[in-house]
Amino acid sequence: MAERRRGAALEKALLDAAWEELTESGYAKFTVDAVVRRAGTSPPVLCRRRPHREELVRATVRHVLERARVELPDTGSLREDVLTLMRTVNATRAELITLMSVHLAAYHQETGAGTGELLATGRAGAGVTDPLYERAAARGEIGAERLSERVKSLPFDLLRHEILTTYAPVPDQVLEEIVDTVFLPLVR
Repeated sequence: MAERRRGAALEKALLDAAWEELTESGYAKFTVDAVVRRAGTSPPVLCRRRPHREELVRATVRHVLERARVELPDTGSLREDVLTLMRTVNATRAELITLMSVHLAAYHQETGAGTGELLATGRAGAGVTDPLYERAAARGEIGAERLSERVKSLPFDLLRHEILTTYAPVPDQVLEEIVDTVFLPLVR
């Protein structure tokens, strides 16, 4: 007889099963029953935690983003910090970004929530890169007054755009162009 899962182990099993179901079937065919079967549990167990399908999807995305979290670099230079972080995201999250876009299109249509809103449910939201920019301002590389949330997210928004228009990792020369010709002139 299998040991009964509880707490964090059960939560992980449910969210892993939900992600597998989303990536295999997409949101349009995503059902609580399919997640329950895949997780090897019962509907009441899942429904006590996430009574609505949309809530389960948001929790699943948070879980996947947390699992794919990358550390902020500290190279001593804003240019290298941003490029290093973009290269890491590019190498480790291009497939995840593409999968989320493709498989969650019906979620966006049904709920009206945009991709940015869904991504913000995880650690990927506003403020994540703040330490990187604070260090650069302390070193005198940039003026903190020029750092709106839009400017701070710009290189990463452009990276995501490139991934979603090509469905592939972005060439390094494009990353450098984003940083050198678009981003750095805005903050210096």
